[in-house]
Amino acid sequence: MDLFSFREEAEPQARLLADRMRPETLEDYIGQEHLIGQGKLLRRAIEGDVVSSILLFGPPGCGKTTLAHIISKQTKGDFVRLNAVDASVKDVREVIEQAERNKGMYGRKTILFLDEVHRFNSARQDALLPAVERGIIIFIGATTENPFHSVNGALLSRSTLFRLEPLTKEHSLLAIRRALSDTVKGLGFMKLVAEEDALEHIASMANGDIRRALTALELAAVTTPSELDGTVRLTMEVAEESIRQPTVIADESTQYDVLSAFHKSVRGSSDAALFWFLYAVEKLGMDPMVFLRRLTVACSEDIGLANPQAMVQAVSAMEAYHRIGWPESKYIVSQAILFAVESPKSNAIAVTIGKIMESFDSIKSAEVPMHLRDGHYSGAKKLGHVGYQYPHDFPGHYVEQNYFPDKLTSKVFYEATEQGMEDKIRQNQAKRRAKRK
Repeated sequence: MDLFSFREEAEPQARLLADRMRPETLEDYIGQEHLIGQGKLLRRAIEGDVVSSILLFGPPGCGKTTLAHIISKQTKGDFVRLNAVDASVKDVREVIEQAERNKGMYGRKTILFLDEVHRFNSARQDALLPAVERGIIIFIGATTENPFHSVNGALLSRSTLFRLEPLTKEHSLLAIRRALSDTVKGLGFMKLVAEEDALEHIASMANGDIRRALTALELAAVTTPSELDGTVRLTMEVAEESIRQPTVIADESTQYDVLSAFHKSVRGSSDAALFWFLYAVEKLGMDPMVFLRRLTVACSEDIGLANPQAMVQAVSAMEAYHRIGWPESKYIVSQAILFAVESPKSNAIAVTIGKIMESFDSIKSAEVPMHLRDGHYSGAKKLGHVGYQYPHDFPGHYVEQNYFPDKLTSKVFYEATEQGMEDKIRQNQAKRRAKRK
């Protein structure tokens, strides 16, 4: 448990640059203007020291911990920080017990900042809930994962959710320039000469993560040999050595989002569908089978009988992936994706299923009509299981008769569209309905 994690107990130069340059006030905070701009709710709450339980959700390096740091400086109460990676239920209970004493004896509030709250399992989150409900602690959680996937529903409902947006290259450049000019906490004490292209490269490669940008800047500055007059030159070559292409980490919520983007793109864009598929497999390391399963479902849900061959392509691609493996099968899978996207679309199957499921509520139960019951045993006729007409004995291999339970006589669930091959089915349906009149 870390009760004083935001105290300045170490000598400034003994701490990492990203930590030394952490903003102390809202005026110095970079980005998230939609949350902490003048007059915004969160800014007013922080400035008035009336922050209630909140959840900060956003990508790494976007300022979640920095906001908690600023709140710790602003509040007149006790500020306690725990990290969900190593905090236990015992740690949580100790914080709650101390908070109860502080509130009861001194009327002083306690703010608990829980970093990486998505790593807190359900039992540990449950331990927090009573104290949050009773106002014993004010809870601040920070997470990089979708809180609706990773945070206890009860805890989520008692907290205000604030979504922090990814920072931009310009935000990283601003942080870098501050660090270069600050002679107390930054690198201004050094005789640094930085090429503009080098700074632009670091900011660009940081991909919105200010902590990563400052770490790369510090690495470049302290490892580059100085010239005779003490000048340290940060060139493009030095910048390229100091920061590499970031590794993309696909947490559970990111995987859900990418899969969702893929399926939605299958309905409307070949380029986007293929992009999300290859990005997920090549960059995020996701299993191609996840996308093949989703593609197979989409071939029925979104294409259906408008082009039945789409399903054949998808299942064939799945078989090819099993037999050939990755990366060779990427061509076959990509072909199936493109075939599906460029196929005529129909959601008639999904709509039909929905109508039938709804009908269950209205009829409660369904009794099979006598003429549709099994008649392949002696005594069936005595039980009245007669009257079924065999369609193949009639012209066009069709005969009008009731196939429904009595409660749903002549009900229409499936209505074919005019899309692709389904148009032929629609025309056939129209002919059959005409015979009923």
